[in-house]
Amino acid sequence: MISQENTAIIIPVRLQASRLPNKPLLDIAGKPMIQHVWESAIASDLGRVVVATDSDEIAKCIESLGGDVCMTSENHQTGTDRMHEALQVIDPGKMIHYIINLQGDLPTINSMALEKVLNLLSSEENEIGTLVTQFEREEDLKKEQFVKAVCNLSGSETESYAENFIRKQGDYDSKNLFHHIGIYSFERDALEKFVTLSQTDREKNEKLEQLRALDNNMKIKIGLIDFLPLGVDTPDDLEEIRKILSK
Repeated sequence: MISQENTAIIIPVRLQASRLPNKPLLDIAGKPMIQHVWESAIASDLGRVVVATDSDEIAKCIESLGGDVCMTSENHQTGTDRMHEALQVIDPGKMIHYIINLQGDLPTINSMALEKVLNLLSSEENEIGTLVTQFEREEDLKKEQFVKAVCNLSGSETESYAENFIRKQGDYDSKNLFHHIGIYSFERDALEKFVTLSQTDREKNEKLEQLRALDNNMKIKIGLIDFLPLGVDTPDDLEEIRKILSK
C-alpha cells in the first residue's frame, strides 16, 4: 500500500542547459525556478522530497530553504539515472517502494497532478505511471517539440496504457494522441530494472527515454488530467510562466 513512509519525490536537476543557461535558478516571481518545484512537492505531502543534483549552487539554494539534497554524479545521461543514484544514497535499506520523478523545470506542477501520477501505481501490475492531457489546439499535434502519448481512452475513462510515444503524428488518429507531461512514477523494482536496460535505437533517435521501457515490454500506465503543467524550455516559456506565477 502506498503511504508517506514508503514514497519519495525525487527532483533530478542539473545547472547546464543549452537554451537557457542556469535554468533552474532563473527568477520567477521572486523565487528560483527550482524553489517553485520543490515547494509544490513539499505541499503535496506525499512522501520524502529530495533534490538530486550535481550543482553546488542548486544544493545551496535548496539547503537554504531547509530542503533535502543528494549530490550526484555529473555523468548521468538521463534524469532517471540521476534519480536512481540518489535513491540508493538516501534509502540503502530499501524502505521506499514508490518514487515520483519530478522534473525541475515544471514550476506550475501541483499536488493534484503529483497525487494522480503516484496513484497510478496502486495496482500491482503497474510498473511506471505518467500523465497526459488533451491537446488544446489541433495545430499543436504537428509540433515535434510536443511529445504525444498514444493510448486508447474512450468515453469518461481517465486511465489506460501507453501504446507509444511519438513526436510526429504520422498516421495516428488524433483522438488517440494526448499531450504527454514529463513526470513519472516508478515502482522500485521497475526503476531498478529500467536503469539496467541499454538505451534503445528509438530512445536515441527520438530522445525519449520512456521508449526504452516500452521497447523492453514494461507497462506504462497513463493518467489523464484536465490541465497542462507548463514546463520551461525556451525564453518564451519562461516569460509566459513569469506572467502566470506573478498574478
